[in-house]
Amino acid sequence: MGTVHAKSLDPLPMHGRDLGVNPDDLMEPPEPEQESKQEILENKDVVVQHVNIQGLGRTKEDLLGYEISEVFHAKNLIDVMKKSHIARQRLLRLGVFKEVEVLIDTSEGSDALPNGLDVTFEVTEVKRLTGSYNTMVGNNEGSMVLGLKLPNVFGRAEKLTFQFSYGTKETSYGLSFFKPQPGHFERNLTLNMYKVTGQFPWSSLKETDRGVSAELNFPLGMTNHTLKWEGVWRELGCLARSASFAVREESGHSLKSALSHTLSIDSRNSAIFPSRGALFRLNQELAGYTGGDASFLKEDFELQLNRRLFWDSVLSASLWGGMLCPIGGQPSCIADRFYLGGPTSVRGFGMYSIGPQSEGDYLGGEAYWAGGLHLYTPLPFRPGKGGFGDLFRTHFFLNAGNLCNLNYGEGPRAHLQKLAECIRWSYGAGIVLRLGNIARLELNYCVPMGVQSGDRICDGVQFGAGIRFL
Repeated sequence: MGTVHAKSLDPLPMHGRDLGVNPDDLMEPPEPEQESKQEILENKDVVVQHVNIQGLGRTKEDLLGYEISEVFHAKNLIDVMKKSHIARQRLLRLGVFKEVEVLIDTSEGSDALPNGLDVTFEVTEVKRLTGSYNTMVGNNEGSMVLGLKLPNVFGRAEKLTFQFSYGTKETSYGLSFFKPQPGHFERNLTLNMYKVTGQFPWSSLKETDRGVSAELNFPLGMTNHTLKWEGVWRELGCLARSASFAVREESGHSLKSALSHTLSIDSRNSAIFPSRGALFRLNQELAGYTGGDASFLKEDFELQLNRRLFWDSVLSASLWGGMLCPIGGQPSCIADRFYLGGPTSVRGFGMYSIGPQSEGDYLGGEAYWAGGLHLYTPLPFRPGKGGFGDLFRTHFFLNAGNLCNLNYGEGPRAHLQKLAECIRWSYGAGIVLRLGNIARLELNYCVPMGVQSGDRICDGVQFGAGIRFL
């Protein structure tokens, strides 16, 4: 009997991280007694008669049936290998297996067909309890994260996670439960309980949130959607004795219950250094109709376009915008407003130091827009090309934006006119470093322009770290 296994398929490994397809090298030279069988496998249709999974412990078999069913539809040997690789990737995506290996063999037994194949997935389940320790980069802040995870709690890829995070501006801990829909991993439900304590020195404010949330994620055509309900008890206080009276007025307790919806379309080839594709994200939040004492409608969007130019350079354009409309005649809360400025948005200005302020404390605004034009190029003379040097880019930028409060008794034309007044803008150049595919560091020389009274600027070198950049 002929057997196709990992060692005979060096160009096409069926275990490990990657799978390459080289049809000319699929088989070793056959033994004489195997020749007729190998010709059938290579040149004629085959039938996958059995798919077996070995090594299961607490994982339910019905969950895996959705992930491997396409293997039965393969028509020839190469198709079997491709579909087996896809099934392997889908099994690993579930997060319940540490290793998945694939064995393809000719069928045996009384019911074996001359062109029949058996496919076996040999799996190794992850431990019942795992721990993690790592560091995390947020928007101009860093944190240490400790976590405990119980994967595959009930045998169908559920996950229970406890996480503690201690950072430069924020400390949090929370418990979350994740449940995917069998056969459609992108459709999933997440339940959270958390406590977050944050410091916001630009507003002389500290905030403690204790809340619960339920989040449903699902794809729809080319779009991805997130539906979320959140109930949070918020405690606001002054970070310093010198806090302004406007911030002291905001101190105290409030209860927010909000429904939100996020729509996103992302065709970029990378989240950090995209060279092509576009991103569109629209977020809507409605608070007050499900309880609580915060009532508002909040809309914001993000648009990014990327185009590759000559010599591996990339031109990128970004546009952000948002509006918050209080409901019921009560003023908006400082914790719900938008903030603008800093190394992750309008560079050359202090962190969140654009817009309304009182005695040096920045109060945020109810409407904003920000735009950016960027040119990314490889480092001069391409040091470290093909290796460490590819993590760096040279960066030229032009940013602009504005943040203000609107009088909702006026019409849209008056709103646009106010947003077009007192535009802050900046230009400059610098170096960008990619951290994996989730965050990046920037070191820029900035020239701020359009500075208004009360704005805090950073004229010269500015450092930024984060996961979301204008």
